[in-house]
Amino acid sequence: MAAVLLLAPLLTGLVRKVKARLLRRRGPSVFQPYRDLLRLLRKEVVLAENASWLFRVTPYLIFATTWVAAALIPTFATGLLFSWTADLIAIIALLGSARFFLALAGMDIGTSFGGIGSSREMMIATLAEPAMLLSVFSLALLAGSTQLSTIATFMASTHVGLRVTLGMVLIALIIVALAENARIPVDNPATHLELTMVHEAMILEYSGRHLAMIELASWLKLLLYVSLIATVFAPWQIAVSGSGPVAYLIGFAAYLGKLAGSGFLLAVFETSIAKMRVFRVPQFLGMALMLGLLGTLLLFVSRSM
Repeated sequence: MAAVLLLAPLLTGLVRKVKARLLRRRGPSVFQPYRDLLRLLRKEVVLAENASWLFRVTPYLIFATTWVAAALIPTFATGLLFSWTADLIAIIALLGSARFFLALAGMDIGTSFGGIGSSREMMIATLAEPAMLLSVFSLALLAGSTQLSTIATFMASTHVGLRVTLGMVLIALIIVALAENARIPVDNPATHLELTMVHEAMILEYSGRHLAMIELASWLKLLLYVSLIATVFAPWQIAVSGSGPVAYLIGFAAYLGKLAGSGFLLAVFETSIAKMRVFRVPQFLGMALMLGLLGTLLLFVSRSM
């Protein structure tokens, strides 16, 4: 839990730094998110007059659920202390709960920006969550379990091979990850333009430690999806339970390399593509939904033959 909490701001800082260098700018330091977090924690919280208890409690609920979900993923070793709870269905439920409370908080104040952001977030969720579930069902049919340690062990075995279904699931998960983390082409995390923003519209009224909790939760969410894709599709050097401290250190070093490579690829992708219109987002997510459905159907057909 401490590892994901410390690495989440570093991953975001790496993505920002690489994007700045690709645009021929110096850019902020990779440690700038840590400074931003400390600055927000020192600031005073400003609340609207009509803010309810839900508006004040939501940042802590979002941070807690996202932190737990990110910590459940076997990042560098299988069979950890709470690995028996690392079920993909439970992780999706935790993320869905965080999204639900964030949308409620966006509408709690009654501003137009909050309502627009919440409605757009729910529109994205209605397609992203089914696509994520279908991808999970495909992996569960292939590995025989929705438990992440079991899936990682199965994917690391030599008899998996190249499968069309895994390619479909990988593309679907990448699309869902971009949408869930409000990244380009679905949303631009660096803009505050009212016609395009989704995530930023729901948190415009937050400040101080409340905003710090929400920002840290968003960084944890990005780390969660990167770790999930790396665990399932790149389970190399993941230490087996009880293999010793040397294997754990090698697994952790490999995990850091996976994070760095994923952050670099994300920065290159966001630099080379433009943001799409809001009304084209359902088509983009519909592609992930169809890929997950086709992957599940292919596995059903192959098992029945």
